[in-house]
Amino acid sequence: MLALSKVRDVYGIRALRFDEAAKTVRVEYDASRLSGPVVHQLLRRAGLDIVETVALIPVPEDVAPPTPVQPSVAKAGL
Repeated sequence: MLALSKVRDVYGIRALRFDEAAKTVRVEYDASRLSGPVVHQLLRRAGLDIVETVALIPVPEDVAPPTPVQPSVAKAGL
């Protein structure tokens, strides 16, 4: 737990929640200061074995752009 408290002291780490029963750690960090791999290394150096990383904000899948709408032209006098 001492090692996790040192992770909290890293500039850019906003919050760190450790749930021992669920065996999870939730880390809120400033993405303009730190990257995901850096946070991962901080947790590994604190002695945690990271098995899975789950993003709380879903990453959008590659979606094809919508097809443009073709304007219809009405014929006068019909």
